[in-house]
Amino acid sequence: MKHEFYDVRAKAKVSADVIDFVTYGDAGRKRYAFKGKTKDGRSLTAFVSKETWEKAKKK
Repeated sequence: MKHEFYDVRAKAKVSADVIDFVTYGDAGRKRYAFKGKTKDGRSLTAFVSKETWEKAKKK
């Protein structure tokens, strides 16, 4: 699945494959994110809503 990430080093949005679905925080303040990689191997993280995260994880 492809998703748009913001590449901080390039200061631009890039489209990359989602390689992992992660959560951050404790039970009361959970944040949902997609992890990806740039073509040169740098990590990308995009925080998304719970609904988007769950919908993508089911695919």
